[in-house]
Amino acid sequence: MKKLFVFMAMFAATLAANAAIDTLTVRINGMKCEECGHKVLTVLRKVDGVGGVKFNYERRTAVIAYDNAKTCADTLRARLKATGRYVSSEYDPTAVIRRGIGLRIDDMHCQKCANRIVDRLKTIEGVDSMAPHLDKHYVFVRYDANRTCKDDIRKAIGDLGYTPVNYYTSKDIAYAYYLLPEGQATEETLESVLAIDAVDDVNVNAKNNALAITYFIKDMPAEKLLQEIRAAGVEASLPPAHECQEE
Repeated sequence: MKKLFVFMAMFAATLAANAAIDTLTVRINGMKCEECGHKVLTVLRKVDGVGGVKFNYERRTAVIAYDNAKTCADTLRARLKATGRYVSSEYDPTAVIRRGIGLRIDDMHCQKCANRIVDRLKTIEGVDSMAPHLDKHYVFVRYDANRTCKDDIRKAIGDLGYTPVNYYTSKDIAYAYYLLPEGQATEETLESVLAIDAVDDVNVNAKNNALAITYFIKDMPAEKLLQEIRAAGVEASLPPAHECQEE
């Protein structure tokens, strides 16, 4: 009897160790933001056997890990379909997924700056077109989300020495650009400023010790924003009038 008990215990342990974990990758066109992702996650967590879920909002995809001894892909699709809004479809990694990103770049001062940025973006696989607007310090980039992403585009521009942040057409949105002391263009500074109320997006650039911000001006006048930044321990200062040195 003891031998039988040991055998059954070993058998159960083997089954548990060999439990098959599958993944299902789907497109969810109605899922466009983190709030949508949270709702999708809430639905999926109610399915016994679902493990982690990884979202890509640019591609509108969800990678769902699940125990195929407890549930299956058809059940997961059915649960999503039942929401009405978050219906899933097959994900095709070879398809073209058009997306656009608007970037405010306050240190893009002249046509030479714009040309440098455009020339760099042309080298990124998946970037379809670019439209710089010097008068607004703004660049619109259209790209294939199956080939590249917003983070890669922002990093490419940042590596040139520019400091892009989110751009919006709303009159409620404003932009700020400051210089930082040597050594303060860090991830810690970025996180400190991002924690300030009314701030939407932040970027820092160690090449030119710059800090760029997108914020809601109705909630935070420009003077108060600078006060809040300094209160957070960031010694930001307004830049002098720019004299472009681009060649």
